[in-house]
Amino acid sequence: MADYLLIINPGSTSTRVALFDGDRKVNEDMLQHDRSELVKYDNVADQFDFRMEGVNKWIDSLGVDSSEFKAVVGRGAPLKPLDGGSYAITEEMLSDVRQKRYSNHASNLGAIIAYHLSQKFGVPSLIADPVTVDNFIDEARISGVPEIERKCRAHTLNIREVCRRQALLAGKTLEEVNFIAVHMGGGISVAAVEGGRIIDVNDALLGMGPFSPERAGALPIGSLVKLCYSGKFTEEELIRKLSKESGLVAYTGHASLKDVEELINKGDKEALKYFDAMAYQIAKEIGAIAVVLKGNLEAIVMTGGMAHSQRLIDEISKQVSFLGRIAVVPGEFEMEALAAAGMRYLRGEEMLKKY
Repeated sequence: MADYLLIINPGSTSTRVALFDGDRKVNEDMLQHDRSELVKYDNVADQFDFRMEGVNKWIDSLGVDSSEFKAVVGRGAPLKPLDGGSYAITEEMLSDVRQKRYSNHASNLGAIIAYHLSQKFGVPSLIADPVTVDNFIDEARISGVPEIERKCRAHTLNIREVCRRQALLAGKTLEEVNFIAVHMGGGISVAAVEGGRIIDVNDALLGMGPFSPERAGALPIGSLVKLCYSGKFTEEELIRKLSKESGLVAYTGHASLKDVEELINKGDKEALKYFDAMAYQIAKEIGAIAVVLKGNLEAIVMTGGMAHSQRLIDEISKQVSFLGRIAVVPGEFEMEALAAAGMRYLRGEEMLKKY
């Protein structure tokens, strides 16, 4: 008998799906969706029927006995602040995502699709480590302006998975060790992970930490205020500029790190300057987070798509290697992390938390 897990991870124009047998990936696919069809829906949750058509066809194509399905795991959406871990999908959670209470993000469909499939096949459904996991220490919440509170928003799913793997390599559990986790993708999260809990992290979307290929990172406050009142941008335009049109793409015209490195290899000194500046800012953030952990860490773990860049890894390492061991885990492991969460539940190693 197989221990099949269905994994559902919706993105803006695609739905990643996978079948795992225990810890072994049997099949993974990327179901692409026509953007012109998706834009017809103001509420992402209303895309359910449209996306389910493709998901059902994929399940049928697997040719496996559905009686061997043991659980369905969906990608967690932005929800209310939660403790790290896995959560049973409940009516309250479904109500929040259907009403876009906390976001109107594609991942809202993760719980909706997973729950539907769990009802169809008569198995449990769950999510794991959504982006709004919040284990901040009290000091980390204080911004300096009473009207503004710092929030915990990070690449939690991948960060906790790679830290769990690094702890296992050291012969320890995630709860026994501390890490600085650096997820480097379209956004960059530099997190203090203490015993598996992200106790502090920069806001990788807007306004904190290093700039990234597309995002602005932390900015001089006075100049930002002037830009807000310059009359050049609406609020929506400025948010788009800071979250999607800043960083490397604004300086070099390229959001792809590979493209920027090609410019550098051709002798473009300006591209090198901005590349090195990004690495410098990442290194500075690592130094700040090391203070949060009081220097007590197992390793600095660098992950995400940009961790494939040896040039970037080398440049950051030159500046932070004095802090401790550096582990490089390129890419992201969202599907594997979701499957691992499902198996910890099925094996009785982790109880599902209540939303």
